[in-house]
Parts: sequence; C-alpha cells; structure tokens
Amino acid sequence: MKRTPLYNFGKIFVQGFLKYFIPYKVNNTEYMPEDGRVIVCCNHVSISDPVRLAFTQHRQIFFMSKAELFENKALGLLLSSLGAFPVQRGRGDKTAINKAAELLQNEQALGVFIEGTRSKTGEFLQPKAGAVMLAYKYNAPILPCCITAKDGGVPKMFHKCIVSYGKLIQPEELGIENGSGSEYRNASRFVMEKIAELRERDLDTFLAARV
Repeated sequence: MKRTPLYNFGKIFVQGFLKYFIPYKVNNTEYMPEDGRVIVCCNHVSISDPVRLAFTQHRQIFFMSKAELFENKALGLLLSSLGAFPVQRGRGDKTAINKAAELLQNEQALGVFIEGTRSKTGEFLQPKAGAVMLAYKYNAPILPCCITAKDGGVPKMFHKCIVSYGKLIQPEELGIENGSGSEYRNASRFVMEKIAELRERDLDTFLAARV
C-alpha cells in the first residue's frame, strides 16, 4: 500500500497526538476496499474533515481541495505532499478532473466532499455532480461517508464526533446510462441520501448516549 512520505509520517507520528484534539468514533471502516479505485464521498463540516478521514483509513485518500488553499505556497506545498490537489470550484476544472481520472486509473482512493464546500451549520448542502460523473466515466465505486457531531452541527475541538462509512455504491447503482445532467443530479441525490442515512443513525447513537 503506497503512501506519500509525509502522509505516512503523519499516520505514524502525528495521528495519536491529534486524536486528543479531534476525538472521534469510527464505524464500518471495513467497507473501504483494500485496493482498487474508489471514490470516498463525504459531507463537509470542518477544515479537519480530511484529517479525520485519513486517520480512520489505512489507505491514503487523495483529496480534491479548493484552489484557494494552494495560493499560499507553503500551505500548497504541504497539501500537495499530503496527496491533495487543487480544484477550481464551479468552473468545470479540467486540470482537476484529469488529475482525479489519473488517480482512479492508477487504482487509488479519491476523496471528494460532495457538497463542494463546507456547511457552516452542519446541515447538508446541495450535492454536486463531480463525484458521480467520475464514478460513471471511470467505473469506480463510491464509498459514502458521514461526519456527525453530537448536535448535528459543526464538530468542536475536544468534542467527539462519529465518522461512519456505508456500503459501497457500485457504478451501475447510480442509474446513469447516457451521462445526462439530470442523471448526474439524480445520482448525486442518491449518494447524498446514503450519507444522510448514516447521519440519522449516528445522531440516534448520540441521543442514546452510547459514545
């Protein structure tokens, strides 16, 4: 299992320390395939979301990250060393799409925050079509994931949240036959529904005081 050197360093030497600041409980990590192409689709509620996903999986996840983060050269270098790559949101960024396609064709795990931006309240935003389009074009399964805070809002420092993975969604389950805009929108909503199911379960877990 090949990982970038800095990513590997973080997993070995930093993970245990950071878990005190961003504690979490994780469910169903076994749904991540041990190898092969896969798109991890998650809601987005905090800048620490990629860290939580990285810490809950053995495989390296290569994240699409907003291009603005790469405008600072030092931060951009750090993110690139961790396997992230920039995407211009709302512009049909061909460079980012090509990079995502390359990762999938090389049988890697691609990370996409399906809403395209962070939710300031924790409530779900409208899903974007990029993830399902890539799943359809490159025959990649989607691994739904949800990060849930105790009150359903934005995770807070030192407060435990739940990171849950769902069963793989195979490309043929997306209902995309011709690659039309309406098919992509319907498929995106389908993936978002699977993420919402994880959230409802985890909110019930918090209410039952089992974490």
